[in-house]
Amino acid sequence: MITSSSNSQIKNLIALLKKAKTRNSQKEFVIEGIKMFEETDSSNLVKAYVTESFYQDRLHENPEYFDSFAYEIVADKVLCDAAETTTPQGVLAIVKQPTYNYQELITHDEANLLLLEDVRDPGNMGTIIRTAEGAGITGVIISKESVDIFNPKVVRSTMGALYRMPFVYVEDFVGALEEMKQQGITIYASHLAAKNYYDEEEYTNKTGIIIGNEANGISDKASKVATRLIKIPMEGKVESLNAGVAASILMYEVYRQKRSKIKN
Repeated sequence: MITSSSNSQIKNLIALLKKAKTRNSQKEFVIEGIKMFEETDSSNLVKAYVTESFYQDRLHENPEYFDSFAYEIVADKVLCDAAETTTPQGVLAIVKQPTYNYQELITHDEANLLLLEDVRDPGNMGTIIRTAEGAGITGVIISKESVDIFNPKVVRSTMGALYRMPFVYVEDFVGALEEMKQQGITIYASHLAAKNYYDEEEYTNKTGIIIGNEANGISDKASKVATRLIKIPMEGKVESLNAGVAASILMYEVYRQKRSKIKN
């Protein structure tokens, strides 16, 4: 049993939780909680760190529970101190980072992409990724200035969708938009100068929806590259919506139209 926070494995665990640089160099990240842990494919699991009570409970339920992956039993206080959550559920684990091919995402015959430009809030990013899975998005293209998708807050907010939603980070976001247009993808950008509301457009072909930075919205460069500008109608004195909310509205309109096309 690991009983000290000075243990080298615990120090590495904490570094992976707190530092994107460490995550990127090791190509690994940390998950917390029973749901995320039990949704993890054992082939991607590097090592699990569990409390003695978690170990005993799972072993009692299934004697073979721990047979397919490496693990360490950790003193409750040590695991609690390492965890990001205030009430850890008895398990943290190091997991391999998934990787996806950018060209495959943008050349997909039925590409339905979400394009995130400088989305910085971890909660927004996690909610967007989770909603993207529900709305049938085929891939997410993310600017390099956006929050790290393996940030612990993002990971928790995805509620497991991180394992299933393909994504890539790109160095040149505007250049990527240009490349997508060359692949026949219609790029939509929410903009105050738009003439049409979002539900007045057609999204039944290959589609990309840009979601911009929480404070500044979509950049002028990205807006100029977009095929179509759209806007979300709003009452009262509200000038803009939360990035996660706006993304959800637009993604589900695209999903609604694509479902209608399939039915017809």
